[in-house]
Amino acid sequence: MTIAIVTLMLLGYLLICTEHITRINKATVALFCGVWGWVLYICVGPYYIETLHDAGFQEFLGSRDYSIRAVNEFIRQEVFNSHIAQLTSIVMYLLTTMAIVDVLSSNGCFDFVAKICRSRSSWQVVWMLALCSFGLSANLDNLTSAVVMLMVMNQIVVNHRQRMLLGAIIVIATNCGGCFTVIGDVTSLLVWTRGAVTPTNFTSALVLPALFATIIPTYLIGRQLPAHLDLKRSSVMMFRGDDSDVKLWQQLLMLTLGMGGLWFVPTFRWLTGLPPFLGALCVLGVLWVVNEVINRKRILSDQPLQARTNRSLQYEVMQMIMFFLGIGLSVDILIEVGAMDSVRAWCDHHIHNIYIMSLVLGVVSAVMDNVALVISGISIYPVLEEGASGMTTYLQSFVENGQYWHLITLSGCVGGCLLPIGNTAGYALMKAEDVTIWWYVKHITWKVLLGWFVSLGVYFLVDYFLR
Repeated sequence: MTIAIVTLMLLGYLLICTEHITRINKATVALFCGVWGWVLYICVGPYYIETLHDAGFQEFLGSRDYSIRAVNEFIRQEVFNSHIAQLTSIVMYLLTTMAIVDVLSSNGCFDFVAKICRSRSSWQVVWMLALCSFGLSANLDNLTSAVVMLMVMNQIVVNHRQRMLLGAIIVIATNCGGCFTVIGDVTSLLVWTRGAVTPTNFTSALVLPALFATIIPTYLIGRQLPAHLDLKRSSVMMFRGDDSDVKLWQQLLMLTLGMGGLWFVPTFRWLTGLPPFLGALCVLGVLWVVNEVINRKRILSDQPLQARTNRSLQYEVMQMIMFFLGIGLSVDILIEVGAMDSVRAWCDHHIHNIYIMSLVLGVVSAVMDNVALVISGISIYPVLEEGASGMTTYLQSFVENGQYWHLITLSGCVGGCLLPIGNTAGYALMKAEDVTIWWYVKHITWKVLLGWFVSLGVYFLVDYFLR
C-alpha cells in the first residue's frame, strides 16, 4: 500500500507541474491526492500503526481488547487530528487575512496605493510598484498581494507590453517580500508554527537577501521600459454626496490598522502561546469596529455606497487555500507511511549538504509549484534540539533557526520566480496579461537567476556576521 500511496502522490505532483498543459486545476489535484491518500492509509491502518505507532497505540488501547475499531479511533484521534489541527490553523489565518483585505478594499485603501504609484516617469512607477508589492506581501499572502497590485497596475498603465514587464516585477517583489516574514507566505507561516524558526531571527536573516533578490531584477527589468509610460486617463469616481465619500485619512487609518495589526501577530503568539489565526482575528475585529465607527454615515444613509469587493480575488485566494490544504494532507500522509524518512536518509547519504539541497529545491521550484515543494522540504527533517550529543555541523543546520529553514524558504520563493508556473502569483500574471512561458524565459528568468545568486551570497554574509 505504501507504493500505491507514493505513486498516487507522485502522479499528483506531476499533474500539478503540468497544470499549464493539462488545464487541470492544481487545487483539485492536491485535494484529490490528499483525501484519497488518507483513505488508502486507513484501509491498511493496522500495519502502519503496529509498525510506526505501536507504543502510542498500546498506551491508547489500555485495558481494552485489540480491534479494528480501536485502530481507526487511534488514527482519527492521535494521528489525523494532530496533522489537521496545524493545517486548519493556517487555513483559518489565510481566511482571516482575506477578510481583512475585503475590509481594506471597501474603504478604498488600494485606491490610495494606485494614487501613489501613478506617474509618467517609468522609474517612479517601477520602484513604487515594487516597494508596495514587497511591503504588502510581507503582511499578506503572496497571491493576494500580487492580484491586488496587478489590479493597481491595470488602473495605471494602458500599454500591454509595459504591463507584462511591470507585472513580472510585481510577481518577483511579492514572492521575495513574502519570504522574509513569518506571516508573509504560507511556507514561512508553516515553518514558524512548526517551531523551526523564531520571527525576529527569521526576519533579520532574510530581509537583506530578499531585498537584493527584488532590487536586482527590478532594476534590470526597468531598463527595458521607456522613459515615460502610456498611462490611462485618471477617472474620478462620483459619490452620492459627502456621506458616501471615503476620505484620505480614513484610507490611511484603515491601511495602517490592517497592515500594522498583522505585524502584531507574532507578538500575540509570543505573549499568549495561542495560534496565529487568533491574533489575525483580533486585528479583523478591531478593523470591523473602526469601520463601523468611521463609516457610520455611509451605513445609515438612504443609498449607502456598496462595498467594492473583488470577486475574482476572493476566488483565486480560495483556490490557493484549497491547494495548500490538499498539499498539506498529501505531505502528512507521506510522513505517516515513512516515505519522508526514506527521502531524508537518501539526502543525508548522497547529498549531505544543505546548500546543494536549497539550490536543487530552488531550481525544481521553477517548474513545480514552490508551495508544494517547500512544504515537502520542511517536512523531510524534524526540528532538532540544539546542544544534543553527537551534533555535527551538518545537523546544526536543522535546529531552531538553523540555516536549512532559512535557505529552503528563500530558495523556494525566489527560485519559484524563475518561471511563471513556479508560483501562484506567476499564474495570476499569466491569466491577467496573457504572459507565455517562452516570453518570461526570454525577458525575465536570467534576471531572477542573477538576483537569486546575489541574495544567497548576501545571506551567507549576514549569517556569518550574525553567528
